[in-house]
Amino acid sequence: MIESSATQPWLSLMTFAPLIGAIFIVISRMMAKKNDDGIIEGPELEQTDRNARIIALIFTSGAFLISLGVFVLYDASLADFQLVEEVEWLGGGISYKMGVDGISILFVLLTTFIMPICILASWDSIKSRVGDYMIAFLVLETLMIGVFCALDLFLFYIFFEGSLIPMFLIIGVWGSKGVKEFAGITMPSRVYAALKFFLYTLIGSLLLLVAMAWMYSKAGTTDIVALQQFDFPAGAQKWLWLAFFASFAVKMPMWPVHTWLPDAHVQAPTAGSVVLAAILLKMGGYGFLRFSLPMFPIASIDFAPLIYALSIIAIIYTSLVALAQEDMKKLIAYSSVAHMGFVTMGIFTITKQGIEGGLFQMLSHGFISGALFLCVGVVYDRMHTREIAAYGGLVHRMPLYAFLFLFFTLGNVGLPGTSGFVGEILAMVGAFQVNSWIAFFAAFGVILSAAYALRLFRQVMYGDLTKEALMAIPDVNTRELVMLGALMAFALYLGFNPGPALNVFSPSVDLLLENFNASLAAGGVQ
Repeated sequence: MIESSATQPWLSLMTFAPLIGAIFIVISRMMAKKNDDGIIEGPELEQTDRNARIIALIFTSGAFLISLGVFVLYDASLADFQLVEEVEWLGGGISYKMGVDGISILFVLLTTFIMPICILASWDSIKSRVGDYMIAFLVLETLMIGVFCALDLFLFYIFFEGSLIPMFLIIGVWGSKGVKEFAGITMPSRVYAALKFFLYTLIGSLLLLVAMAWMYSKAGTTDIVALQQFDFPAGAQKWLWLAFFASFAVKMPMWPVHTWLPDAHVQAPTAGSVVLAAILLKMGGYGFLRFSLPMFPIASIDFAPLIYALSIIAIIYTSLVALAQEDMKKLIAYSSVAHMGFVTMGIFTITKQGIEGGLFQMLSHGFISGALFLCVGVVYDRMHTREIAAYGGLVHRMPLYAFLFLFFTLGNVGLPGTSGFVGEILAMVGAFQVNSWIAFFAAFGVILSAAYALRLFRQVMYGDLTKEALMAIPDVNTRELVMLGALMAFALYLGFNPGPALNVFSPSVDLLLENFNASLAAGGVQ
């Protein structure tokens, strides 16, 4: 029987609504007329593809509406998990348990908000195997929502690892054309990028599975709340922390295990890049806050200097690499690695400002980085190239696009008044409380971000419009304006009024720090 603080299992309904949409697409294809070879073709195929797009948009929008209802039911003044659902599942302390708190609720909303935008972004650009593509995105949404709602470690692992499969297919099947030679084997570039993404993340997660099995053998449960209260030995904490770190560091990704990200972004379709940047990267930071800090506090203190070093290297090194890029997607991908450096730095300061800064930066990055990939997709759909040198002077033909691109560029830089500023400044305030040098080097990274972001904008937008191929390029259409305008509205709102988001984070962050310090005191650590 479901035990819930709500009258209905809203979290399960929200989580599995997209999966129901995927089933409807399958049924729609089964009902379509086929030729003698059992293949859908001609006008019937066009209608089936149109149905798949409409169903995907309806069910992703439905999940967003349900998430708004969940947020209305959620009491932001409370720190504990709410809307909890629990039912006996596999026995032996392993249950189906879902719930949200201040650390997860806004990422649930971000996920359900981004997914309809991804469907709209794919409306015209995806022309082959449209039904399969929409199914992959709907399944992916269910798995991503599940990651942020799961309160059982085994259930979390299923959602966390399951998200690899549809993303692997999205990159490998619908990615860019081109070939890549690796170890003497010639393969499509998108397949190479998909395999690299899959192998990097899978190898890291195998260590996570081993750690989970050991934790279950000692604690006798996979309940996340119970495990957060379990006192793991200090020696074991270090090994467990490293196992969890291997998985979450790859997912973010942190330097030096970041090299899969630029390849994945370059090869992925536009919507794939958006969901990768806006949602999937956040799972690593969320994992650090849900598992590493509360379950392994002593190890988190011991390894904090390592995190600071890796974060600063990521912020500065990948910013310098971004300066040298000639592909727009690859530049924004390296930018994402740099911005995730602020997240890990803020989280492991283990201060209120630092953790809230890391959370806010993840939320803001979802809007701004996702929008930047959409901006690249707008011109890629028209010109079929991402090379910076192929553009120049676009402001003369696309003034509205130039305005939107400029706004998100400035948000990526962290201009005051945009959401990008709030997360970075809070993370640096937290770092300053720990060590002023950490904050200094992080601030240097902000300067570098301005250099590569403004360079990109100048080269694409300014100058004379001399390239023949650009002479008739149209400005953003209504669909593109709706997508970018919605992301712009949230980035502006959070930039001028961050209080509502911080008020949601605050009680759960306070409880996390209170339990963290109590665990350290119980372990004799000052």
